[in-house]
Amino acid sequence: MEDTNAFIKNGRRNGKVDRGDSMKNFMICVSLVTLVACSGKQERVMYEMEYRDRAPVKITENATKNAYFGDLHVHTKNSFDAYITGTRTTADDSYRFAKGEAIDNGAGTQIKLSGSPLDFYGVTDHGEYMGVVAALDPQTSQDPLSETETAKSIFGLWGGSTDDRMNAFLAIGTTIVTGEPIEDIYDREFIDSAWAFNVNAAEKHYEPGVFTTFAAYEYTQMNVVGEIEDNLGATNLHRNVVFKDKAPKRLFATLDSTNPEDLWEWMNGQRADGVDVIAIPHNSNASNGQMFATTMTDGSPLTQEYAINRMTNEPIVEMTQVKGTSETHPLLSPEDEFADHELYEILVGMANESEKVPGSFVRQSLAIGMRMEEQTGGNPYAFGFIGSSDTHVSGPSLSEEEHFGKFSHDTDKDQRGSIPPAGAMEWNGEGSGAALDFISTAQYGASGLAGVWAEANTREHIFDAMRRKETFATSGPRLKVRMFAGNYEDGVLAAPDMLAKAYADGVPMGGNLNAGDESPDFILWAMKDPQGTPLQRMQVIKVWSDGDQNMETIYDVACAGGAAPDPATNRCPDNGARVDLSNCATNDETGAAELKTVWQDPSFQQGQKAAYYVRALENPKCRWSSWDAVRNGTAPNPGMKKTIQDRVWSSPIWIMPR
Repeated sequence: MEDTNAFIKNGRRNGKVDRGDSMKNFMICVSLVTLVACSGKQERVMYEMEYRDRAPVKITENATKNAYFGDLHVHTKNSFDAYITGTRTTADDSYRFAKGEAIDNGAGTQIKLSGSPLDFYGVTDHGEYMGVVAALDPQTSQDPLSETETAKSIFGLWGGSTDDRMNAFLAIGTTIVTGEPIEDIYDREFIDSAWAFNVNAAEKHYEPGVFTTFAAYEYTQMNVVGEIEDNLGATNLHRNVVFKDKAPKRLFATLDSTNPEDLWEWMNGQRADGVDVIAIPHNSNASNGQMFATTMTDGSPLTQEYAINRMTNEPIVEMTQVKGTSETHPLLSPEDEFADHELYEILVGMANESEKVPGSFVRQSLAIGMRMEEQTGGNPYAFGFIGSSDTHVSGPSLSEEEHFGKFSHDTDKDQRGSIPPAGAMEWNGEGSGAALDFISTAQYGASGLAGVWAEANTREHIFDAMRRKETFATSGPRLKVRMFAGNYEDGVLAAPDMLAKAYADGVPMGGNLNAGDESPDFILWAMKDPQGTPLQRMQVIKVWSDGDQNMETIYDVACAGGAAPDPATNRCPDNGARVDLSNCATNDETGAAELKTVWQDPSFQQGQKAAYYVRALENPKCRWSSWDAVRNGTAPNPGMKKTIQDRVWSSPIWIMPR
C-alpha cells in the first residue's frame, strides 16, 4: 500500500491536514471505480507453484565482478492500490517490460523501459490481499469474491455514492494498518493462488546468465499517527521480502502480524527450512523517524540480539525511489548543498517535524547504528544501499525526458502540475499549488535502480552480493560506482590487475576494515551511464558518532576536467555545466565519462569508528517537469525544481579501530 499515508489521512500539505480537497482529487485520480472496466469475464482460476526443471547452463564467473542493474520494487494488478488506479498488467507482463517489451500503463498508453533490458527483477505485490481487489471487480471477475459485501460496496453495485465506494476501499487500507482483516474478502487460499501466480512468472522468466528474477512481495507495515479514527495518517515501515531461489507456498504479511520482528522470526524459520530470504526496508523518509529508531518495536531498549537479528534479515535498504530519496535531509545536513535531491514533502515526518527526521534517513542512521553498537555490542543499521522504483504500472519510469510516473493517471499533464492548468500558456501565482492539489504526482521522481557487483547474472550470485552488501543505488541512470579500502601500493590505479589488487589488499563496499594509525587508502571509481549525462563530481561522505551527535563530513575527491577540489571548502570548482530551459539542451563537454582516484581521509583519527560511502553526481539536466513544459511551449512550474543532478551512491565501508 505504497500511498496508504495519502489514502488514510485524506491529504497533507505543508504539514497541515486537508481533509476535503485531497480526497476529492484522489477520486479524480482513480476515476469512479465503477468505470475502470475491462471486457470479458473469467472463472476462478487457482494456481499452484510450478518450479521448472532448468537445463544446466554454463556460467562464466568474473572474479573481479560485473555490475548488474535491476528493480526489486514493482507492483502489478495483484496489488490492491495498483488495480484500483487502473493497472491491469500482470507479473508476466512486468518481466516482459524489464526485458524491453512495451506494455499498457492502464490508461491506454504504451510504456517501455528506458535503456537496455535490465539484468534482474522482482515483482513485489503487496502480500496483504494479494490479487483480491482484482477478483472483487464484477466487470472482470466471476470469482466468488466479487459477490461479497465489500466488493459490492467498492464497485458501486449497491448504488452508493462515490464517497461511500471510496470509504469502502479505504477500509482495506485501514485493515493493513491495524492488522485486522476484512473477513469476507480475506481468502487465504485465493491469496496463496495469487502468490503462486507471481512465483510462477518469476520462474518462467528466469534465464541464468541472462536475466535473473526473484520471487518477492511487499510486507506493508505502518504505524498509525494518533488514533485510527483521527484519520491523521500512518508512518511508512514497508519492507520488500526477496527469496533467493525457492519460495514458501504461503507468505507472511501484516495481516499475520504488524510487528516486523515477527516477520524476521518467520524469515529465520524459512532459512532453517532451506529457503533463503532477505527483507529490504524502503521509504524511511516517510517513517517519522521510526524506521531507524533507537528502540525496539515495542519501545524497549535496543539489544544486541535485536541488532543481529535485524542485520541478518535486512542487510540492505532501498534509499531512493519514485517517492523520494532517503539519503539525507537539509535539516540534518545543512552543509550539504546537494541534500535536497527529490525530497518527498507530503508524507508524515517531513515538513516542520525536524525532531522526527533523524531516524528517517540512511546517512544519519549509519551514525545511530555505530552509537548503538558502542552501547549494546550490536549495530542494527550497518546496511548497504540499493535503489528501486516502486512502480505501480508494472514497469519503472527511469528517464527524466520520458517520465511516465508511478500510477497510470500520472501521464495526465494537468495532474502532473508541470504545465499551466486548463490550457493556459502562463503561470498565475506560484504554480506549485496546481501540482500539490493532487496525490503527490508532481513530487514523483524518475527513480531508482538497484546495482550489484556480482560474479555472474544468476540468483545465487546476485542474492549473495546483496547479502554481503556489495551493492549500489542510482537515482535512475545506469551509473556505476566502485569503492575499496585497504593498503594499496603507489600506481595501483594504472595497474592492469587493479581490481584483483583492490580485492586482495582491501575490502569492497559493504565491508569492514580494521584501521591502524593512518587513514587507509580508498580506491574510488565512478562511471557515467553510457547513454546518459556526464559526471560532474565524485564525493566521499564520512559519517561517525560523537556522543549523542550524528557527525558527517563531505569531501569532493574528483572533479570533471581534472580540476582539484578547493582545500578550503573540499569542493570542486564550477565546471560550467548549464541547462537551457527553453529546450533542455546541455553542454555535455564540461563533464567526465569517469572519475577515478585513490584518496586518504585528511581528518582520520586513530581509534575512531566511521562509515564512508561514495556519491557521484551528473551534470545538471532538465527534470521531467521541465521537459513537459518545453514540449508544451510554456515556462516550467515556478513551484517545482527545474533541473536535477542524478547520482549514484555506493554502499558504505566501515573503518573499525583495532
